[in-house]
Amino acid sequence: MSTYDLGLIGLAVMGQNLVLNMDDHGYKIAVFNRTSSKTTEFLQGAAKGTQVAGAYSIPELVSMLKRPRRVMLMVKAGKPVDDFIEMVLPYLEKGDIIIDGGNSNYQDSIRRTAYLESKGMLFIGTGISGGEEGARFGPSIMPGGSLQAWPHVKEIFQSIAAKVEDGSPCCDWVGENGAGHFVKMVHNGIEYGDMQLISEAYHLMKDGLGLSYPEMQATFAEWNRGKLDSYLIEITADILGYRDEDGMPLVEKILDTAGQKGTGRWTAISALEMGVPLTLITEAVHSRSLSAIKEERVHAAQVLHGLTSRFQGDAQEMVDQIRQALYASKIISYTQGYMMMRAAAGEYGWNLNYGGIALMWRGGCIIRSAFLGKIKDAFDRNPALENLLLDDYFRNEVVDAQAAWRSVVGQAVALGIPAPAMSSALAFFDGYRQAKLPANLIQAQRDYFGAHTYERIDKPRGEFFHTNWTGMGGDVTAGSYGA
Repeated sequence: MSTYDLGLIGLAVMGQNLVLNMDDHGYKIAVFNRTSSKTTEFLQGAAKGTQVAGAYSIPELVSMLKRPRRVMLMVKAGKPVDDFIEMVLPYLEKGDIIIDGGNSNYQDSIRRTAYLESKGMLFIGTGISGGEEGARFGPSIMPGGSLQAWPHVKEIFQSIAAKVEDGSPCCDWVGENGAGHFVKMVHNGIEYGDMQLISEAYHLMKDGLGLSYPEMQATFAEWNRGKLDSYLIEITADILGYRDEDGMPLVEKILDTAGQKGTGRWTAISALEMGVPLTLITEAVHSRSLSAIKEERVHAAQVLHGLTSRFQGDAQEMVDQIRQALYASKIISYTQGYMMMRAAAGEYGWNLNYGGIALMWRGGCIIRSAFLGKIKDAFDRNPALENLLLDDYFRNEVVDAQAAWRSVVGQAVALGIPAPAMSSALAFFDGYRQAKLPANLIQAQRDYFGAHTYERIDKPRGEFFHTNWTGMGGDVTAGSYGA
């Protein structure tokens, strides 16, 4: 009988938990996994006693679905998604919908939207954030793709999504083709930035100030009751308080090599391609790469010695300055993330709801925080806001924090403790607020050695000039330049 609301392919942790979440909300879900034993195990285990039904072939799965048929893929990004699309397509009809809920590259979602629409089908590429717990009890969901498909999945997605205080779901339509996966990519980039900033604060308190683990745990717990209230600050306090069987802090025994699945790197690469100064997130990606060369760092530590400087001052005052520096840097991270989304919207013709995106991130996802409500407020005040730093709230917060921020970055340098994310955030702030940067010299150099031309401040924008700097270069130019 074709009575099931949605068919889901891929019964790894995220797939299973999304199915159970949908079942909790009254939706009838049919499931398929390429390894059929996994389907049986799920039905006899976690899904026992639910309305969830199993299928043991693609045709069987599709035959169980209401029209328009909704088939959701929760499989590894890349070729597996394309492979399953090709397996499902022969059994679908015009108007049926394929949904990719994995961590796919937004360029793939742009391509897949066009491909399926050319065949009369509809496609949704949706970012899903919140991990295992979020998938089970309420994730943040960021759908994009074929707009015609949205009414057919809206109720399901918004029902299972996390809710904020007023009951609003952390899910809404993001935009055309790859917009959903692009916004999820930026979310993950910001997540990289937040985690790096928190680790730098931890490093400064532990090795710079010599604070104990109980003191650091108490500090993060206190911060979580203020402006820094967020999931990542909350779990950091929990982690710092967790003891191994011998009573030692467990985090001290964890190897200092951070893994990455690629979405942060995608964000940095996309920023370079679009010419967006995504400095903080890019530094966070580089920091993970630096952490990965553990053996080389251990050798370097034996032969490369910094200054033997010790912190001189009031430790508690410094802790508060770190808090302010962390908050100001966090503002810069989100500022750059929103710059990225604005650039992509212009390039791909997406009509992004920036305040709505902040609302989608308020709950369920890894970067959920009270802070996101301030971003929503900023775009409510001015939907055409050009940059978060130009909003009164964020401008005042950064300006008020900058003395502490500069002190922390200076102390990090003096103590030889790396703080690349905080430092790059401050450098971006100082660069963004400059009416004139030294790029005039760079452009003169480019024209000198490569005849790349330059514009003049006493002439209209768009007029390009070349100087024969040596008297031997001639008048031939290499054309105008691009940022």
